[in-house]
Amino acid sequence: MPREDGFRLRGQQVTRLETFVDAAFAFALTLLVIFFETLPTTYDELREALRRVPTFIMCFVLLAMFWSAHNRWSRRFGLDDFASTIWSLGLVLVMLVYVYPLRMVVSSGLWLATGGFVPTELVLTGADAVYDLLWAFIIYGFGFGAMALMIWLLNRHALGRAAALGLDAVERHEAGTEAGIQAILAGSAALSIAAAFALLALPREQFTYLISGLPMFFYPLLGFAIPAYGAWRARRRPEAA
Repeated sequence: MPREDGFRLRGQQVTRLETFVDAAFAFALTLLVIFFETLPTTYDELREALRRVPTFIMCFVLLAMFWSAHNRWSRRFGLDDFASTIWSLGLVLVMLVYVYPLRMVVSSGLWLATGGFVPTELVLTGADAVYDLLWAFIIYGFGFGAMALMIWLLNRHALGRAAALGLDAVERHEAGTEAGIQAILAGSAALSIAAAFALLALPREQFTYLISGLPMFFYPLLGFAIPAYGAWRARRRPEAA
């Protein structure tokens, strides 16, 4: 078998399951492009559409991260059994629902970061606006966490079949590392959700947009947590046989 990063690639043949997952991710990306706008017909409409490109790029990167994780799992293990099908279909289901709050929350974050240059798809008005923002973070967190959970379950399922698949020590270590990364992603979503629920319990007079935006700051911390975890696991990687 060909090897990639010390892993023998057992999934050299593309299965119907992998094809379906790929098609679903492609469809989700299409929804990101066309859901809120029509094709521009004037320069002003084109300029307005281009201001939304950063939102699409960020959403594309996030969805590609999960697609890449599933693709990596498929190539490494080549599993197409009942459990693999259930968790893969669960990933698709969550992703197709998650795509809507994904665009809303990402656009609102970029709107804040760019001082309003990037348009926001999350319009908050009225006395309950800060509460609506927190609920948006909660819905987003459930989607992000559930997708990471599905990838974690797929890798744990593969590890459970390590003997049948003939995984060596390096492959088991790398599969464990992948599962750990997904657990960190799901954990960050859980912390964000917990923070949002905690803030919902605060008295109304203590609310500000800054306070209600605190749950979103758990996700940038992943930029430090994931590399640190990867470096820690790399130091413990067994020698190849």
